[in-house]
Amino acid sequence: MHSPEEHAVDCVVAGAGVVGLAIARALALKGHEVLVLEATGLVGSDTSARNSEVIHAGIYYAPGTLKARLCVEGRAALYAYCEARGLPHRRAGKLIVASSGAELDKLAAIDAHARACGVTDLQPLTGAEARALEPALRAEAALLSPSTGIIDSHALMLALRGDLEDTGGMIAFNAPILAGEITAQGIIIDVGGDEPMRLSCARFVNAAGHGAVPLARALTGLPTEAVPPAYFCKGSYFTLSGRAPFTRLIYPVPEQAGLGVHLTLDLGGQARFGPDTEWIDAPDYTVDPARGAGFYAAIRRYWPALPDGALNPGYAGIRPKIVPAGAPAADFRIDGPEAHGVAGLVQLFGIESPGLTASLAIADMVAEKLS
Repeated sequence: MHSPEEHAVDCVVAGAGVVGLAIARALALKGHEVLVLEATGLVGSDTSARNSEVIHAGIYYAPGTLKARLCVEGRAALYAYCEARGLPHRRAGKLIVASSGAELDKLAAIDAHARACGVTDLQPLTGAEARALEPALRAEAALLSPSTGIIDSHALMLALRGDLEDTGGMIAFNAPILAGEITAQGIIIDVGGDEPMRLSCARFVNAAGHGAVPLARALTGLPTEAVPPAYFCKGSYFTLSGRAPFTRLIYPVPEQAGLGVHLTLDLGGQARFGPDTEWIDAPDYTVDPARGAGFYAAIRRYWPALPDGALNPGYAGIRPKIVPAGAPAADFRIDGPEAHGVAGLVQLFGIESPGLTASLAIADMVAEKLS
């Protein structure tokens, strides 16, 4: 057998999801030589392709966290990027619905919380005002979020890839990272696949999504305490037969592990409901049709006229959690040299929602850590 061919490159980014592509683009625009290593044969085939495609306003996250700040910054940057590039998106707006009097206090708390996070455009509505906007809705009251939107995530990733490649960056597909070593001269990466190679790089970004924790564990010389545990929280989506009677996104007040079984729309007007929450031991993207039974009662709290048999299994996504079920939600982990002591290394852990919305802001933050 031949030894893998050795190459030197300035920046290596692990993972060609939306966050990895955004980071690679940002680094390339700063003049760096960038190579993205993607274990599969496609961009964004896991988490980035299995979400609600919602541009979040930044309402729910703890004030002062990276999630709160980067969502607000990223939302503005993402809308500007979509408009500049002509990418499919729409400021659809969202209604957060109190479907009973017992939930009215929760709406007021959400409004106050959002303001603390820098989201100042929420509009309180009475039940009658909410139904005037969406006549099929059951609501005691609601909050209207006009800056919530929807996006074609695949079009976004294609645009980010185009910018990267136009600036001289490259993506190697079917190129899993087998191991790495932190040395005084830089970071050495062993890449598998059909064309195994060994890379030395001055800058390495671990944006591997669900693979980020295993990849970090495979880096010799990285302190073990710098790597969090990994957990998997699955969310299944069900699609609606026929056209939805809503033009805006509809969210109930949040639950502990997610935002409840909410209604989102794609750019063609097709409605989908979800995600629910199911803690699992390993990634599994199958949708159990039986889980749909639990959706009907949740949806009918805000849409009583949902017909029997109208929900069809859609798809599932998995949130890359770094805390277990029942624990308080964790913030994004964007660990640069200040966190682990390794020059030229940035690792991203727990990049779940609002990762898509925050992607351009995350990219700027990572590029700054590596400048």
